[in-house]
Amino acid sequence: MEPMESLAGADASDTPNTTSDNPNNTSGDDNTSLETTNPLPPTATPPLIQPESALQTTGESVELPVPAPIHTDSGIPAPRKRRRRKKQFPEMISSADAVNGLRIVRHKSGEDVNGYEDEIENLTVRRRRRVSSDLDVETLIAISVGFPIDSLTEEEIEANVVKTIGGSEQSNYIVVRNHILALWRSNVDVWLTREHALESIRAEHTHLVDSAYSFLLQHGYINFGLSAAVKAAKLRPPEGDVRGDVIVIGAGLSGLVAARQLIFLGFKVVVLEGRARPGGRVRTKKMSGGDCVAAADLGGSVLTGINGNPLGVLARQLGFPLHKVRDICPLYLPNGNTVNPEIDSKVEVLFNKLLDRVCKLRQSMMEEAKSIDVPLGTALEAFRHVYKVAEDPQEKMLLDWHLANLEYANATLMSNLSMVFWDQDDPFEMGGDHCFIPGGNDRFIQALAEDLPIFYNQTVETVKYGSDGALVRANGKDYRADMVLCTVPLGVLKKCSIEFIPDLPQRKKDAIERLGFGLLNKVAILFPYDFWGGEIDTFGHLSDKTSMRGEFFLFYSYSSVSGGPLLVALVAGEAAIEFEQMPPVESVNKVMEILKGIFNPKGIAVPEPIQAICTRWGQDKFSYGSYSYVGIGASGIDYDILAESIGNGRVFFAGEATNKLYPATMHGAFLSGLREAANMLRMDNRRKSKSNKPVSVQESLT
Repeated sequence: MEPMESLAGADASDTPNTTSDNPNNTSGDDNTSLETTNPLPPTATPPLIQPESALQTTGESVELPVPAPIHTDSGIPAPRKRRRRKKQFPEMISSADAVNGLRIVRHKSGEDVNGYEDEIENLTVRRRRRVSSDLDVETLIAISVGFPIDSLTEEEIEANVVKTIGGSEQSNYIVVRNHILALWRSNVDVWLTREHALESIRAEHTHLVDSAYSFLLQHGYINFGLSAAVKAAKLRPPEGDVRGDVIVIGAGLSGLVAARQLIFLGFKVVVLEGRARPGGRVRTKKMSGGDCVAAADLGGSVLTGINGNPLGVLARQLGFPLHKVRDICPLYLPNGNTVNPEIDSKVEVLFNKLLDRVCKLRQSMMEEAKSIDVPLGTALEAFRHVYKVAEDPQEKMLLDWHLANLEYANATLMSNLSMVFWDQDDPFEMGGDHCFIPGGNDRFIQALAEDLPIFYNQTVETVKYGSDGALVRANGKDYRADMVLCTVPLGVLKKCSIEFIPDLPQRKKDAIERLGFGLLNKVAILFPYDFWGGEIDTFGHLSDKTSMRGEFFLFYSYSSVSGGPLLVALVAGEAAIEFEQMPPVESVNKVMEILKGIFNPKGIAVPEPIQAICTRWGQDKFSYGSYSYVGIGASGIDYDILAESIGNGRVFFAGEATNKLYPATMHGAFLSGLREAANMLRMDNRRKSKSNKPVSVQESLT
């Protein structure tokens, strides 16, 4: 799991020097071999594809979209990717293999949510599969956005894209689908028409073009985003059947994306947002003082992999440059000295081996048909003692640093994580570089929110649903619609801040309880100048106290992307919880002590900060935390359960915690919005086709 790109902050109020946030502040495996006629004519040349990664970048160039592990040319052996849980072991596979291996392996509603053996077996299956290295570009692009190589997705099966599953028609459909997808990805600034898609397809396969084009369009795989052509079409309701009314609860990424797609599909949409701004857990705050100005991402910050990432498409359309987060990350001891590189490398290898032991343990659990889950932290500590790892004090501090990094990736303590399923989403990680957006991710939010009917400061209190629609009450005012899309964070659902009438099904309530919603905080500090140097984007600090290993353990330099000399310190694990009770001045003073301890002995003076912001993510009543994780007793199935609609298709759910493949990420939230828009369209069509038949639901609104 990659953190919510990361959803690592909360709203923050600020005054010069040091501030605490105000939670309610409103400022600001093989290649497919076809035995039938290829639907592409022999003269058709696959389009020259410009991948999402082929963007203008600041600093180093970005990789081509080949779904393989990242390599660097820095000359430094085995550089760390600081938000990765571990390095890829031989038995682990790339994200492309994973998508091929499990995309259509999804548990149905009636299956046992605690079927650990099945889930572990699925993990093993997708780790054994391999993708041929000579796949064509169009297939690679399809893989990068989540399609299997030689089978249909569950969504395609539900959409009846072919008459018969398997056989030549399906094979030809997949070729056509991949071609249309690649055709649009070659130029995401245009609106790809069905006529254009037909130009390079044999006439006898026109029906496959119709099927593939409609599916890709309605599910947001093509013609999405914010280019002028796409925006014009998206905000122009189509002619034809009149669709129903939809209320979207929440103007975060998933809500904004869903609203735009629903409007394009012909629905009348209203968005209700409790804050006075859009974005939710994506929050960019302007910091300033004197001649210095900077944009600090207090919430979602890093695009974790841009190959196939829809946010990469948005960046291309909007002309946003990308800054690759460089892998170099020096570590410093509590006394300010640099960690010995040999010891550093040794401990990192040992840390990865400990994780490998845990992986083998759960595999043996599957082989013995056991279904016992224990905390990941307990398993790692047991193996550490058995193999006598990190008994030296400095080695122990280094190991604690890696564990803090793991707690950052999951937004919770190691003792809260499921040993069996904590990394169930790892095989699906987006490939490519991790990047910053200069100026902050609020640039995405503002562009997505433009021209949408959003009502701010509307705190939703109840959602009542029945056979004749849904009724949403916010701030004492009632809003009636045919369907509702709820995109509030998992933390809000855990707090039961919204009353559902009838109550949520027990199945969904159990999933809400099992899944975890963690905490990560930040301290953003604006300085008068950059004293730490611009050749690195991250550096780490070790703690000699295990319980506080996550306190300011990692620093991000935003000087190259924020517009000013800005440092952001992360607080993870147990330290993130205690941090929220610490006065802001004390927090900033601690950060300053660490910085002075690192740089003063090197003859580098650390200036006094111009402005500082401390987040209080867990106290924000519109989130109550940062992002989701798989708790003890939970599994990836719980994300699917959370995504299930209720009330016979009256209330739908989106957000990062409803995305089993990409939880805790901005792109996961984005994709969930597109997913639910397609689900709502399908339900609307189904309801119309059965309009003369009685509908059985729990209760009528009247």
